[in-house]
Amino acid sequence: MAKAKKFKIQRKLGVELPGLGKPGALERKPYPPGQHGTKRKKYSDYAIQLEEKQKIRNNYGMGERQLRRFIGNAKKGSSQNWVETLVGLLERRLDNVVFRLGFAPSIRSARQLCSHGHVFVNGKKVNIGSAVLKVGDKVTLSKAMYENQIYMTAKQSPRIQLADHLEVQDGEVATGIVKDLPKLDAVPFPFQPGLFSEYYAMRKA
Repeated sequence: MAKAKKFKIQRKLGVELPGLGKPGALERKPYPPGQHGTKRKKYSDYAIQLEEKQKIRNNYGMGERQLRRFIGNAKKGSSQNWVETLVGLLERRLDNVVFRLGFAPSIRSARQLCSHGHVFVNGKKVNIGSAVLKVGDKVTLSKAMYENQIYMTAKQSPRIQLADHLEVQDGEVATGIVKDLPKLDAVPFPFQPGLFSEYYAMRKA
């Protein structure tokens, strides 16, 4: 995704989305694209609900079909707050974990590391970025990646602070550990779960 497009998405939604890996969108132009003032137009209930959905989709880099599949799994695994269950699944996706550990500058970059065979879970290569990790799983990179500029830049200038449910152990190589199930507050941007659930309640996801 081009840099300009990433900025445009964030300006349109009025929020920084760390997963896109491009900070400063709101500093450059703190108003939605196409507007030349700071006032945002009045939104309908649908538009406000849609924004919450778009935040999730764009930050985690998911298509609508894939997101709905995750929602279906979240609802099966939760009799109460399925949105929190969904966040737990999204935050434990391998590509997101690699990003949030500070091993890659964006979720897309982390997904590429997975697909190119540079990511290991419990010592085994995993090339599917959407794989959902379990509590206790350990994440490492290939030896070559620890010496790669992508990794070194991400470690020196992390896009976001380490989440509470993750841990990095510095030994012979940096090892990431999923130490707990993520909660709603793990979402790294302003997010209103009620509006998100209302959007899909109206559309029977």
